[in-house]
Amino acid sequence: MDHDIDEVAPIVQPTANYMLRTLCDPHEDMFTLRAHGPLVRIVGSASTQLRTDYVWQALGYDVVRQILGDHENFTTRPRWSSAESPLDEPIPQDLVGQLSVYDPPEHTRLRGILTPEFTARRIRRLEPAMQELIDDRLDALEVEGPGADIQALFADPVGGGALCELLGIPRDDRTEFIRRVRQNVALSRGFKARAADSAAFNRYLDGLITRQRKDPDEGFIGMIVREHGDEVTDAELRGVFTALILGGVETVAGMIGFGILALLEHPDQRRLLFAGREQADRVVAELLRYLSPVQQPNPRMAIKDVVVGGQLIKAGEYVLCSILMANRDEALTKNANVLDVNRDSGSHVGFGHGIHYCIGAAVARTLLRMAYQTLWLRFPELRLAVPREEIKLRNAFIDCPDQLPVAW
Repeated sequence: MDHDIDEVAPIVQPTANYMLRTLCDPHEDMFTLRAHGPLVRIVGSASTQLRTDYVWQALGYDVVRQILGDHENFTTRPRWSSAESPLDEPIPQDLVGQLSVYDPPEHTRLRGILTPEFTARRIRRLEPAMQELIDDRLDALEVEGPGADIQALFADPVGGGALCELLGIPRDDRTEFIRRVRQNVALSRGFKARAADSAAFNRYLDGLITRQRKDPDEGFIGMIVREHGDEVTDAELRGVFTALILGGVETVAGMIGFGILALLEHPDQRRLLFAGREQADRVVAELLRYLSPVQQPNPRMAIKDVVVGGQLIKAGEYVLCSILMANRDEALTKNANVLDVNRDSGSHVGFGHGIHYCIGAAVARTLLRMAYQTLWLRFPELRLAVPREEIKLRNAFIDCPDQLPVAW
């Protein structure tokens, strides 16, 4: 192990607001925290929840990328008991199949089964359905007229509908299905209410999996059942499905909403959307870097002592990685707090890094490009219908505008 260790990082208590972003930007208190260094120790709600004296908070691009990419020294598997290491414990039944808490070799096996469902060919097959969904929601926006909430009428249903199309949720079930998903992640609702929605969600999935086992269709579950059969259990299918839908619905909806807001505030940046596929993809990549609606992925726990950024992180200590701040670091790109669609943002960590890199990243990029392009072709004079300061964020696990009234 490298023993070139700097003076130990300070222990800091962040403000209560440091994770409450200011629309497209990190909260100013997050920048204050990073002034202590790219890797600091913090106390507060995170350390209380993880039952530790402190947790490490990674805020710099280099340290975040190193930690996320190092599955030999860090695990995402939570500790559920007093066992010395979470690796000594089986994964609880309600988390089986959720790749975010798996380590190799289980992670390697399960991801290998899922990856073929996210190929470029599979995504191209989805594009007509995604375009139909986008057009339909823009029709609804136009019918509603100026003052319409583009988050509710466009961003939310496009994000949820595209995932339902990918996963094979029958069209008649989608409205109720997405409603339950959103209620399940709404922090404003009490634990009992969210638990009831979670139970209903799981019952629906169990029924869907049973039907797909008997008669697999061309959707996500059907294809996995057809290609892999007994290699994957029903519990694993349920967990994979749950992680994709809960992680994807609000993330894509947030990216569409924040992306609309960012492009409205930077009208000169929109022209590259229509300068060719490569340039449009560059716009999406820069928006993903700049906005990063998933502020922090699952905590990492050090499996053994490891040096990161000149700091010794001891075995058993937890690390939180700020995706948002890593992507706003000058170590990644110059003028990182400026939206610049002409820059190369390809190395951002908006989809994570390492073995837990978002498996649906290519689908999300395609959907975002199509959504932004179609929106501005249809409504080139789009503008906010309310002052910017009136826009609020949703109280949920993933950052997302709550309402976004627009006119044209």
